[in-house]
Amino acid sequence: MELADFRRKIISELTPIAGSADEARAMERILLEEVLLMTPAHAFARPEFEVPDFIEARYAHILERLRGGEPLQYLLGHARFYGMTLRVTPAVLIPRPETEQLVDLIIDRFGSRADLRVLDLGTGSGCIALALARSLKFARVTGVDVSEAALEVARANAAEQGLDVRFIQGDILDLQAIPGEWDVIVSNPPYVLRSEAAGMERHVLDHEPEGALFVPDDDPMRFYQPAIDYWQTRHSAGGMLFFEINPLCARLFTGADIERDFYGKERFAIYG
Repeated sequence: MELADFRRKIISELTPIAGSADEARAMERILLEEVLLMTPAHAFARPEFEVPDFIEARYAHILERLRGGEPLQYLLGHARFYGMTLRVTPAVLIPRPETEQLVDLIIDRFGSRADLRVLDLGTGSGCIALALARSLKFARVTGVDVSEAALEVARANAAEQGLDVRFIQGDILDLQAIPGEWDVIVSNPPYVLRSEAAGMERHVLDHEPEGALFVPDDDPMRFYQPAIDYWQTRHSAGGMLFFEINPLCARLFTGADIERDFYGKERFAIYG
């Protein structure tokens, strides 16, 4: 099969899985690089390239697993975030594009400063901590997570990226055990209301870690309020606190500046 026909076949078969043609095209670009080892520009320049049978077979295997609901990033074992390719496993959430905006908000405010002390609460794969360590000069970055399995992923990512980030086990519900004074505290904790699960995609519900997704409907600030309390006594002069939040709960972040994501939703809360 020629590459042009193969690409059309991929997009056609991925669209029902992805939910839209745009998302299918995004997945197709990833598969081109992962399966064919071709950049989109390279593929565009060689539409007549004859796709080997073993590549078609590998794609068919991936498609079967995608139809079974497995997220593409878990299937491949990594995800892209802020210019990095990071390891992901079912022990951690798959990094989202919105979270890159959270990193941008911090860099916009602190990018000109050096030697910052940065704390990332609920670090998961380490994506936020690593992006900040990469972008802020001489920053001393610490990532905290309650899950040792998540910390193993984060440490592996730090090693693979050649970044010096300290990852420690700790609970957002018991932050006073973590010493230090911080210029930046950031967190993207569980914030999806349990009642929202009915409208979520099966590949998220069936494969991503439930404990990193949900909070009770009657306690949406479960992980935010302890972080706010900790920040109030542990921030340096001029220190700030950054959250990714559920737009449905933005009104609960009294005293915070609320920023919208690229979909226009109230997605970030900033204190300080």
